[in-house]
Amino acid sequence: MTHPVRISSIDIMRGLTLLLMLFVNDLNMKVAPAWLGHMKSDFDGMGLADWVFPGFLFIVGMAIPFAMSGRINRGEPVLKIFLHIIVRTISLLIIGVLMLNSGRVNPETTGMGKDLWALLMYVSVFFFWNDYPADRRKLLFTILRAAGVAALIFLVIIFRSGPADDPGWLITGWWGILGLIGWGYLVASLIYLATRDSIAATTIAVLFFLAVNILDASGVLGFLDPVRPALGIIIQGNVPLIVLTGMLAGVLIRKMQDSGYERILLLFVALGILSLASGFILRSWFIISKIMATPSWGMICSGISFLVFALIYWLADVKGYRKWAAFVSPAGKHSLTTYLAPDILYHAIWMSAVPVLIYKQSSEPLVVIIGSIAWALLMAGLTALLAKINIKLKL
Repeated sequence: MTHPVRISSIDIMRGLTLLLMLFVNDLNMKVAPAWLGHMKSDFDGMGLADWVFPGFLFIVGMAIPFAMSGRINRGEPVLKIFLHIIVRTISLLIIGVLMLNSGRVNPETTGMGKDLWALLMYVSVFFFWNDYPADRRKLLFTILRAAGVAALIFLVIIFRSGPADDPGWLITGWWGILGLIGWGYLVASLIYLATRDSIAATTIAVLFFLAVNILDASGVLGFLDPVRPALGIIIQGNVPLIVLTGMLAGVLIRKMQDSGYERILLLFVALGILSLASGFILRSWFIISKIMATPSWGMICSGISFLVFALIYWLADVKGYRKWAAFVSPAGKHSLTTYLAPDILYHAIWMSAVPVLIYKQSSEPLVVIIGSIAWALLMAGLTALLAKINIKLKL
């Protein structure tokens, strides 16, 4: 028997990984210590930034059993849940591709500067995907959604990435951060919908995508290259592997809540150590590389996530110490808003040419680090403020 208890540590870890993501994305890595950033693709190792995104993917997977089981327990038809998964995935892919291409704008052929195009794109995303309140202003909200769609269509139509003789257009590329989340979410959600809270089936899914990741990194799956432009993230196996590892953690908690927190903690620590050991064993054949999405990197990141979550779970859900994490609560609750809202400010600041982010110009690593920490915390505060005035994204 399982209980529909909300696990505070999931929200806390989601918020912490998002704040870390904002922090490392804001850092001036020409000045900050190298271990805080991403390592080069051919470097055998990882920095803090190389764990942050997979840490978030782990939590994406961990939340799936709780979110999906809630829909199932409310009696939602499987077809409705399936359509929700598809719509959410497509939304993440669309926003991810738009974000990926925002840096490719050619101002001359597009007829609009990069920053203005990106700024309008992000504002339009908020217009369309905002979680509007259910009140008498329904007509106004419908108009805002329609305006968001119209603006996005316009921006996509005028988009050009190259000169007049070779203008270019949108590319999917590596799908962007949100696109990667979308593909991982799609695979894991469909597997959960089919297998529910089966520990065995979820474990098999994890091992299957670990095998896929190993085979792809070994060059065995080259015969799938024709479909790689569309399904490359799934074929590579790494993102689904990390999300499914998190989903396994969520299923285990749901199945073991009546067994006591000691067993959960011991199991998570054991799985963390096992995942780390697997990653370092795989290092004999595959370097630890985020850019190359190697299986060794994926397993080490999942191992770190198991151990970090175990610590947060012990603090927040076992000991009840939650006040220390109050500053990450808005980020954890409104994760998409937290991730996208800062980009609106970035582009507005760059357009204005006002030197707001002066800490980035410092040659002192400590100043750069403190400035980026302050920026991340301010963005969490901005998310809380936006939520109070009903500006919060929901897919």
